[in-house]
Amino acid sequence: MKLKKVLLVTFFTMILLPVLLFTVTICLAGLYRLNFIQNSYGIKDLDYQHMKNSIQLLSELTKNIHEELENTAKEDPDKFNDAAFLAQIDQRLKQESSSLIVRKGDEFVYIGSNTEDGDWYKYLPDYEGMEIDSDLDGGFYVGGNVQALVKQIDFTDSEGIHGSAFIITKSEIMVSIFKSFLVDILVSVVFILIFTSGMLTLWIYRSVSNPLKKLREATQNIKEGNLDFTLDVRRDDTIGELCADFEDMRKRLKLSTEEKLEYDKESKELISNISHDLKTPITAIKGYVEGIMDGVADTPEKMDKYIRTIYNKTNDMDRLINELTFYSKIDTNRIPYTFHRINVASYFSDCIEEISLELESKNIKLQYFNYVDSDVKIIADAEQLKRVINNIVSNSIKYMDKERGIIIIRIKDVGDFIQVEIEDNGKGIGVKELPYIYDRFYRTDASRNSKQGGSGIGLSIVKKIIEDHGGQIWANSKENTGTVMYFVLRKYQEGTINE
Repeated sequence: MKLKKVLLVTFFTMILLPVLLFTVTICLAGLYRLNFIQNSYGIKDLDYQHMKNSIQLLSELTKNIHEELENTAKEDPDKFNDAAFLAQIDQRLKQESSSLIVRKGDEFVYIGSNTEDGDWYKYLPDYEGMEIDSDLDGGFYVGGNVQALVKQIDFTDSEGIHGSAFIITKSEIMVSIFKSFLVDILVSVVFILIFTSGMLTLWIYRSVSNPLKKLREATQNIKEGNLDFTLDVRRDDTIGELCADFEDMRKRLKLSTEEKLEYDKESKELISNISHDLKTPITAIKGYVEGIMDGVADTPEKMDKYIRTIYNKTNDMDRLINELTFYSKIDTNRIPYTFHRINVASYFSDCIEEISLELESKNIKLQYFNYVDSDVKIIADAEQLKRVINNIVSNSIKYMDKERGIIIIRIKDVGDFIQVEIEDNGKGIGVKELPYIYDRFYRTDASRNSKQGGSGIGLSIVKKIIEDHGGQIWANSKENTGTVMYFVLRKYQEGTINE
């Protein structure tokens, strides 16, 4: 659930749930108070109508005694002259928070204990002088300072004297009842608010705390440099999206760290390879220069041989430095290309002429076959394409293990492409190693190849240049037999360019 929805649900829950619970609580508290009043005061058949009309409820308190006194007034009115009877009735009324006053003629013959401190005389009506309220069972309410319900029962004794018995019920009892009811409501309101807020707080806490705990553990792992963990929080909400983004960040950070470690490793390996490869020609140059200085090259032939060797070694050093420079350009994607239309036959003939001298000096036979028409052209960078051919040929020379080496170069027409094949009869490459030969710094049988020299980035440079020309490169090889390197370049077509 989205955070916005969570907040909306929480907002409406905080409004609706307390209202619902408050309504239910009022109903239950009302039932409880009705039962309490019925059990405490002996009132039957109470309902919520009595709770709404407090005067009617006061009337219900003395309903039974009132009916009993009415029957007494009809059947045996002389009992109102019996002090013991009157005291018994007053005692019963006292349990209902009421009291009894009896008047005969103009004289009050009995005053209950609950009304002794009140000036009740002026509030009591004359004989047959009360206006009966049917809802109050023959009583009437006295307001002002008195605040009581009065019920009058008129009688005439055997001597013909008129009298009245008054049941006085003070409204204080209702204050006590409704005060208790109000306390129940207030307690319920506090409980409902605590319950609602506690429930919502627990819900939000549980929905937030667990993923935040995992998120905190994840940040601690990253802080300590540990990226080998998984932040697994499957939730379709804002926190879930945050955790998913964090997990994606961790993966990217881990990949970046691994790439940096690999780059550092490759850089160290490159430095090691270059250092090793530079040391060999420098040592040779130093030796031949010392030979010249010591007069060992005492004939023109020896001098020419020494100088030629020094020249070749400096070329090797120059090639290594160029590879290193080109490698840095590959890493920053800043290889300088200058594309031109190149005639295939003329270009490769010039390349063969250049490399044939080096191969001849190393006792390696070069064979060249061109099966492409003389007018076929390609769009390429002449300098970079020459680098491709030189790197492949240099690789063949480096791993040549035959006394009489052979390198064959074929140029073929394959539809919309020209295909270049450079084959040698060297020691070959194993089937398992063949897919990795274009990886930077990869060397087949590194323990032996370290003696051969080389930076280990020659074929990776070749692959990069061919792909930047829109071509492809691959190889076939058989151990102890030789290797064939293939690459294809798209032919230049005038009609296609014009379109």
